[in-house]
Amino acid sequence: MNKYYAYDHAPVNFEFTQSVERFHVEEIPPYRFSGSGNFLVLKIKKQDISTWKLIHVITTATGLAERDIGYAGLKDKNATAIQYISIPREAEKSLANIKTPKIEILEKYYNKAPIKIGHLKGNSFVIRLHDVNPKDAPLIEKIATDMSRKGIPNYFGYQRFGEDRASFEQGKIIAQSGKRLKGAKEKLLVASYQGYLFNEWLHQRVKISHIIATETPDKAAKTLSFPPALVRELAKEPQFFKLFLGDLMQGYPEGKLSALRDMQNDSKGFMERKTAPTGLICGSHVQRATVDAYHLEEPYDDSEVGTMRGDRRLAWIWPKDVATKYDAAGRVLQIAFTLPKGSYATTFLEEISKKELHPEPKKLHK
Repeated sequence: MNKYYAYDHAPVNFEFTQSVERFHVEEIPPYRFSGSGNFLVLKIKKQDISTWKLIHVITTATGLAERDIGYAGLKDKNATAIQYISIPREAEKSLANIKTPKIEILEKYYNKAPIKIGHLKGNSFVIRLHDVNPKDAPLIEKIATDMSRKGIPNYFGYQRFGEDRASFEQGKIIAQSGKRLKGAKEKLLVASYQGYLFNEWLHQRVKISHIIATETPDKAAKTLSFPPALVRELAKEPQFFKLFLGDLMQGYPEGKLSALRDMQNDSKGFMERKTAPTGLICGSHVQRATVDAYHLEEPYDDSEVGTMRGDRRLAWIWPKDVATKYDAAGRVLQIAFTLPKGSYATTFLEEISKKELHPEPKKLHK
């Protein structure tokens, strides 16, 4: 799968394995819970158990149906994850039936509304990287700090594409069959194909930006087969990721969409982190880019993906709260950061390592 990286440092080597000891993630709720209402919100710490399995444990313990369980997003099995789950308030007493040590209820809140998919601000991560060379520890800190200032491409992580990283191929076949989707598995496979197309588009846009940043306007125009006048205008934009007329910009991190009409003016809002460009998650009922941006988006827009609803996804994000701590004796670097919802920690790490990270999930000792 293609992935063009935005930063020009040399690849940095480290060992990354996603496990309950090395990978910690915590959801950031969108607001303070009300303290009253018909729903109970559970702040749950889980280890070595997927969100789907967590939901199954709760339904078994309480007698609730899966549709009664609210959650904001899926968290990996091979991690220590803190996430928020909502259930009807009347089921509170039956939570005592949960006996597994893999699940710990940290806090309880009453609320007037249940939690729904996407109902979070973002996620905070703390990750332990092993076999980090002492000379690379300050380099990783510098790169991560630069990324927090300048931002990174918001690629989908490898988790989107299944264990063999090829689920999008099955999704493409299903999407183009014209049949009505059956069950959650087929929807996940088609979503994988949608994610693949988005990543391919973003790869191309980052590549274009790199060419414009590193070559003269005339040479870049020839390389890209773009009009020289267009490349000269793009080269004037101060940021790395170049914006095109017709790009759909979104208020950052959540806001309304608006079409880019003035490349230099809109670049200012982008530089100030007020807006960010979006890419297409192809499907039905979704707004497409226009003008120049449309022609860059159209090759990755499969009109046959009509059985799934489309969306727009931020193409560029800014990590926050970046901090590192290095243990020279153990050659372990702990890195903490926060990302907007829907973004992947592995994408952040891959921008540092300059290679795709496909860890073999296994439980390790500290």
